Amino acid sequence: MTEASSRMPQYAVSFAAGMLLWVLLTGTLQGQELWAGVLVVGVTTALAGPRLEILAGVRLVPGAAVSLVTYLGYFFYALARANLDVARRVLTPSLPIRPAVVEVRTALTSRLGRLLLANSITLTPGTLSVDVRGDRILVHWIDASPGTDLESATGAIAAGFERHIRGFLR
Repeated sequence: MTEASSRMPQYAVSFAAGMLLWVLLTGTLQGQELWAGVLVVGVTTALAGPRLEILAGVRLVPGAAVSLVTYLGYFFYALARANLDVARRVLTPSLPIRPAVVEVRTALTSRLGRLLLANSITLTPGTLSVDVRGDRILVHWIDASPGTDLESATGAIAAGFERHIRGFLR
């Protein structure tokens, strides 16, 4: 398999996403608008070619769109829950704040999957991804119990996100 043919799915995903965005932004399916979109998105995809390797982690399976939607639902649920938890800790000073830097493990293998997981962790209040090293993510956590091990930190911080991300990313 040549290098160009191995990148075809990445180009296809990029082109399809660009065309979807084009149609959503223009708000029309008129022929001339579609042809302009094909031209603009085609040139943009061709120019972005060397950078498209990050899309290699995208799963092109029938249920991927459903997995993406369920991930977004879970993310917003986790975001609301984390916001309420941090607000409760701020408004009730007697509640413990036990900050620590912990490691979580991920089974995601793609750069994009790990990037999305690390950013999901960072965007929820009370956690901050500090570094990604191989299959480990270093996280500053506002509520780490004394003696928190790798498995319990992974379960509490990353497992929910990862379960949903695995449906559309490697």
